Amino acid sequence: MKDPKSLTETPVTRRTVIASATLIPLAALTLAPTPAAAQAAAPAAASAFSTDQRRILAAFVDRLVPKDESGPSASECGVIEYIDGSLADFMPKEKPALLQGLMALNAYAARTQGSAFADLSAEKKDAVLTAVDTNKATPELKRFFDRVRRLTLEGMFCDPSYGGNKNFAGWDLIRYPGAKMAVGPEDQRMKTPPKPYRQALYKGPAGKNPAGDKHGH
Repeated sequence: MKDPKSLTETPVTRRTVIASATLIPLAALTLAPTPAAAQAAAPAAASAFSTDQRRILAAFVDRLVPKDESGPSASECGVIEYIDGSLADFMPKEKPALLQGLMALNAYAARTQGSAFADLSAEKKDAVLTAVDTNKATPELKRFFDRVRRLTLEGMFCDPSYGGNKNFAGWDLIRYPGAKMAVGPEDQRMKTPPKPYRQALYKGPAGKNPAGDKHGH
């Protein structure tokens, strides 16, 4: 089995990105990393991204987790909203580096493939991202790739109150039933998969937590 941290011999695909989800503790799928992060999905006054920057980011994350028979793409799962909300709240210091990274990725795509990144075919986008991931571009672009890849995983599998994991699509993908405060005898039997428990643990914008409280209990 190849190291999920490296895509040196493996194209950038949903399979390789999802495999690295094992690097994230289970608590990270549902719990906030800091008290401030609990409000990460709150509507920001303005997006951190321009229209062009958002288009580049969407093209990037959708090659990491493309739409296929297994489920929706990263952007369809709310990854962009998760990253945008995080930059507006508990990650403001990362905004300059991420924006610079997006423009550097676009410039690298234009230089090596002859077009803006978002306008490339899927195969050429993968060629650009694989080159970046295998350190054939610049160290700065490699660090940018690694950070966005991590944020994509967080946005795919976070509690939906943070803006990502729309319609619990990320949890469905990895067959995570959701966090329950208590389980009954039927749930404790291992003969059948547990029934999905579709409730966010934190109250997000527009009352995303059906329980209507701050922490789902």
